[in-house]
Amino acid sequence: MKYETTFNAIDDILRNECSSELDYIGQTSWLLFLKYLDDLEKEQELKAELSGKEYKRIITGQYRWSVWAAPKNSKGELDVVNAMTGDDLVDFVNQKLFPELAKFKDTAAAYNTIQYKIGVIFSELRNKINSGYNMREIINKIDTLAFQSNEDKHEMSVLYEDKIRRMGNAGRNGGEYYTPRPLIRSIVEVVKPQIGETIYDPACGSAGFLCEAFVYMQKQIKSVADSDTLQQRTFTGKEKMELPYIIAIMNMIFHGVAAPNIIRCNTLAENLANIQQKDRKDVILANPPFGGKERSEVKQNFEIQTGETAYMFMQHFIKMLKAGGRAGIVIKNTFLSNGDAAGVRRMLLEECNLHTILDLPQGVFQGAGVKTVVLFFTKGEPTKKIWYYQLNLDRNLGKTQPLDDNDLADFRSLQKEKTDSENSWTLDVSTLGDDCDLSVKNPNKPEVVDTRTTADILSAIATLNEDSARLINEIREML
Repeated sequence: MKYETTFNAIDDILRNECSSELDYIGQTSWLLFLKYLDDLEKEQELKAELSGKEYKRIITGQYRWSVWAAPKNSKGELDVVNAMTGDDLVDFVNQKLFPELAKFKDTAAAYNTIQYKIGVIFSELRNKINSGYNMREIINKIDTLAFQSNEDKHEMSVLYEDKIRRMGNAGRNGGEYYTPRPLIRSIVEVVKPQIGETIYDPACGSAGFLCEAFVYMQKQIKSVADSDTLQQRTFTGKEKMELPYIIAIMNMIFHGVAAPNIIRCNTLAENLANIQQKDRKDVILANPPFGGKERSEVKQNFEIQTGETAYMFMQHFIKMLKAGGRAGIVIKNTFLSNGDAAGVRRMLLEECNLHTILDLPQGVFQGAGVKTVVLFFTKGEPTKKIWYYQLNLDRNLGKTQPLDDNDLADFRSLQKEKTDSENSWTLDVSTLGDDCDLSVKNPNKPEVVDTRTTADILSAIATLNEDSARLINEIREML
């Protein structure tokens, strides 16, 4: 990728300013965003000029990227005389640029406009680049990036996603991990969202599910009306944490959604009793955080009381789906068997058709140390049969060997007809007990039972100890 070196160089500079990957992406993001927006406005200006119309810029005067960040001389090169640097640059950004752009939140005509989103971004983010010389160096590198062509925009979104991945793996709080994009793409392909349907992620993080759904649905556009529907009336995301909320907005904009409907709130604090039909969604795609803590009054919002946030979210998903609505949900595999989740499992099986469970191997979520499953269900009729697929790979997943699209090809193929195979099987729900235990038990791969006696195991341990002692002595003699 032609821009990868530039992104890496920016990170190298930020190491002198920021303490973690979380800060790297926040600081890179607002600068990238303003350069991206400047290129977009130039493109809109040109289109308007060619059609004999006038384009009114969103960001004007001294706040334009091409004025404060990258003024050019007559040769199209950086005007080093007028380009701010050092304390002058930092003072301008902190005291003028951010406050001015933050005002857009109050002056925008509506919340679903790019102006409002700019106001949100610069109200929430703070500049943490304290050296104006480092900032100047970063700006100069970002100014070399071009976002006019589809190829450039695609590469930028891929590189940005990689930064989000690193951010996600650095910010391991309350089960908040980056969801691998190959997994998201497979989930979207199984759920098959269509233009005209509403897509919802109430724990959206960096909006990976919404971005991939947008990419998938773009291929369905056949008219201007389709495009308008996809842009304005399709996606809703909610996020509790500040940085992921901002990243989600920018990530969707970089992917092509002009004014993303991302709301900052605690979804679990919303009373399920107040949900009306107009609030319900056609499709829910999510990887809810697990292990978090909520106040006692939040827990009261749920029919089934639980201290596990993921189980609260499961109840939210069920209530928020329209009749006939579909969901693809990543969740910790203990949901399938834990006693404190039995009530939520029963609710799911009674109110929805849980037609597919994808069992994922360890290592899908790098460094998380947890196993997860994906639940696919449709609301409106009870579950009768569940098709399981156990993803068995010939390698251990990790940082150097992440999950890829090919790993899930067999699952996507067999899922269409729910075909049984060495890695897939069907469970009749009528055989379940009162606890609705949905544990993954592959009948095609019987569990290996250790038949050794206690004496056998102790003897084996003693042998290993003797071997270890002998090896240590041999090493000592060699030394």
